[in-house]
Amino acid sequence: MISLLKNKNTVYHIFFFMYTEKYIKSFKQKTMLPTDSGWNLFKSYLIEYRCSSNLNSFWNFGFLAGIFLAIQLVTGLHLSFWYTPHIDYAFDSVINIMRNVKYGWFIRYLHSNGASFFFIVIYIHILRGLYYGSYRKPRTMVWYSGVIIYFLMMGSAFLGYVLPWGQMSYWAATVITKLLTVIPYAGKTLVAWVWGGETINNATLNRFFCLHYILPFSIAAIVCYHINVLHKVGSSNPLGFQTGAKNTIPFYPYFIVKDLVALAIIMILYMYFVFFYPEYLSHPDNYVPANPMVTPAHIVPEWYFLPFYGVLRSFTDKIWGVVIMFASIFCLFLLPFLDRSRIKGNMFRNLSTKRDFFFFVFNFIFLGYLGSCAPEQPFILLSLICSHIHLFFFFFALPYHSIDSLFGFIQNVKYTEKKTIVSIYTETIQKFLKR
Repeated sequence: MISLLKNKNTVYHIFFFMYTEKYIKSFKQKTMLPTDSGWNLFKSYLIEYRCSSNLNSFWNFGFLAGIFLAIQLVTGLHLSFWYTPHIDYAFDSVINIMRNVKYGWFIRYLHSNGASFFFIVIYIHILRGLYYGSYRKPRTMVWYSGVIIYFLMMGSAFLGYVLPWGQMSYWAATVITKLLTVIPYAGKTLVAWVWGGETINNATLNRFFCLHYILPFSIAAIVCYHINVLHKVGSSNPLGFQTGAKNTIPFYPYFIVKDLVALAIIMILYMYFVFFYPEYLSHPDNYVPANPMVTPAHIVPEWYFLPFYGVLRSFTDKIWGVVIMFASIFCLFLLPFLDRSRIKGNMFRNLSTKRDFFFFVFNFIFLGYLGSCAPEQPFILLSLICSHIHLFFFFFALPYHSIDSLFGFIQNVKYTEKKTIVSIYTETIQKFLKR
């Protein structure tokens, strides 16, 4: 032992491993990465994990989103075995998958409709987080990682929409990539760099295919981080505050059963579309091979992009349209800063706050409908009004209700002979629980 310590290289290796282990542990603590593996990790995440006993059915959609992500990964991997990323053969390779590959039609319809159902459950999952204030501390990192997943999903879905190389695929790629031209000085250069030439060509399709193949695995990695952070800080609940260990129940079997029931219901609806209406959520022009010489009468993206497409199209100035569209998407990142209310979620807020939220949801759906309409009046004017309402909710309604709730608490403090805000909040919760 003494002879080993006399060797300088041995001593350096010992100190190196000591410091490396120290920094790895501190990195895991800061990033909340899991330290267990195997059965212990499975047991702590899916069996022994404690959840609030008052979680409602809206908490099932996170589980459903994970299921549809797995479906997209498996079906997409299978389709990549037969797809040819070449402008002369891409459309024919999709037809070959549909007609000649055994069960190829089934795999493709699972994948195309699975993307739509994936976005359905994600939109409901996001709206649940908005309504119950799941973006507030200590779950800020959970919200940020979820928003990043949503952004990557949008990128992956757009790239996948281009791959069949139909009419709508080609012209949607043309319209969206040309948005880069609004960047001062470097815009046109960036577009040529993305295209790999002066127009959309074979290099563009190859790049889109590579990115579409890689992005889902990046999404899966961030989903693992998203779940891990959620389990570290604990899940939220409809009441908006920590209920304590006495009011929690294990994830298995109670919530597993609820998730499986929700999964059975949505799978029935999913398979109904796959077998009976597989093209209902797609555009018929995409069954025409891409032709750069013929522009479709009405270029539209997939339905889950329609609200933001409606925002983009409502502005006559291209630069303002792009800026407002991206602002309407990235405002999700600012939610923890815009909502500073002392009350988490809308369960105990006044009626006007709930009214504004449901009006925001209706406005978002209506904006999607306007995005699918022809670019003419009065649809453009209505899209402009709905775009302002969308931004008004985030940048004015939420801060206003935060200030309003704060003044409400101050008035209650004066009325109840200087009681603390915490005691008033606790009494309100207790009254609600006694009902």
